[in-house]
Amino acid sequence: MRQSSLTPENYEKLSLFIEAHSKETDGLMPILHEAQNIFGYIPLEVQKFISSRTGISVARIHGVVTFYSQFSTTPKGEHVVGVCLGTACYVKGSQAILDKIKAELGIEPDQTTADGKFSLVATRCIGACGLAPVMTVDDEVYGKVTLKQIDDIFKKYNDE
Repeated sequence: MRQSSLTPENYEKLSLFIEAHSKETDGLMPILHEAQNIFGYIPLEVQKFISSRTGISVARIHGVVTFYSQFSTTPKGEHVVGVCLGTACYVKGSQAILDKIKAELGIEPDQTTADGKFSLVATRCIGACGLAPVMTVDDEVYGKVTLKQIDDIFKKYNDE
C-alpha cells in the first residue's frame, strides 16, 4: 500500500509556497500547480487548506481544480499512462490500444491499479498527430504504437 502524501511536512511545504507567492494578484494557479506537485493530487482537504491560507473560497478553488484536466482530486499512480483518442489517433487504432491496456491493467480510464503503480487516462489530442496512434507514460511519448509493442512498453516500467 502506498504511503499517504497528506503529511504535515507536505502541508508545511505548501504553506511556505503560499506565503512566498501571496503578493501575486491571483496566485491560485501557481498554488494549485505546487499543491499537485507536492501531494500528487488535490483532495478537498488540501483545497480547504489553500482556502484557509489565501482567503479564496473553497467553491472557487474546487471549480478551478475540477475544470482543468491537469489537476486531480484523487491520487494518481506512480506512472500515468495516457492514450490519445484524438481524431488522428482514433482513426489509426488508438481505441484498440486503450482496450488492450485496460485489459492488461484491469482498470478503466481515470482509475489507478490496486498496487498504485499505474493510472490510466484517455486523453484528447496531444499534438503528435503525425505519430498516431500515440500513448504516453508519464512524460515519455510513444508514437505509432502497435498492440504488440504494449507489453514491451509496460515491461520497462514494471522492471523498475
